[in-house]
Amino acid sequence: MKAMILAAGKGERMRPLTDQIPKPLLEVAGKPLIFWHLEKLAKANFEEVIINHAYLGEMIEAYVGDGSRWNLKITYSREGSPLETAGGIKKALPLIGDQPFLVVNADIYTDFNFATLKNRNLNDYKGHLVMVKNPKHHPDGDFFLQNNQIELKGKERLTFSGIAIYQPEIFENINEEPVAKLAPILTKLIDAKCIGGEAFQGLWFDIGTPERLNEINLFLKRN
Repeated sequence: MKAMILAAGKGERMRPLTDQIPKPLLEVAGKPLIFWHLEKLAKANFEEVIINHAYLGEMIEAYVGDGSRWNLKITYSREGSPLETAGGIKKALPLIGDQPFLVVNADIYTDFNFATLKNRNLNDYKGHLVMVKNPKHHPDGDFFLQNNQIELKGKERLTFSGIAIYQPEIFENINEEPVAKLAPILTKLIDAKCIGGEAFQGLWFDIGTPERLNEINLFLKRN
């Protein structure tokens, strides 16, 4: 299974920190955020990783390189301007191939074990989402999880972690307009009972603002 790290966002809410550096290169515990993902993917025995980028993408390539330091083969999907999540994945499909693949947002920090997803059988599902408890900045959550299936209705909403497995076919039929958001696509698939899921109880931070970046650094320093 290949993995894709989504790293094309501008990080507008991170300004002024992202005025000169892309968000995936901001440091958590003295290390660029994206390095944490690459280390965990390598430890989970992934071999091929695709990274999409747009804003200051040349800096990401310069810092990350070809992946050899992690024994990974890294290829880049260069967008020029951000295409949103689904659009970025569609552009990268020639690099991804026709098998299910792992996707992880570059702007999260987690101790999730990617090895648990590496050989996961999707069965009849089109995707599999890792869900987490709602953080304080997103109290209303995104979707419901019932009997290992993602639902639009239920008792308690959870938040999508930004970690998932998808079938490539989900993105093959996106309209010709290259910019495409993921949420409407997921909502249709969830309504059709096509998306499985699981709840993750471990460490997870969405690093979307300078305050949250400071929060994770303080947390790791104390622990």
